Amino acid sequence: MVLLEYVARALRDWRGQRLASIREAKFLAPLNPGETAELELVERAGQLRFELLRAGQVLARGVIEAAA
Repeated sequence: MVLLEYVARALRDWRGQRLASIREAKFLAPLNPGETAELELVERAGQLRFELLRAGQVLARGVIEAAA
């Protein structure tokens, strides 16, 4: 849940929109306390996609929808 809140905040900062729904999410590895991760949030083919990475390793990825 914490990782998805990170995605929601990044969406607000980037586009001034709120997270409306999570169409798809896959969690591949945990983010442990004290660790940091990098978020990539991009629009591709009309979809908002995210990836959370730690030292190049994908922790989570998915597709979200935004609302004004």
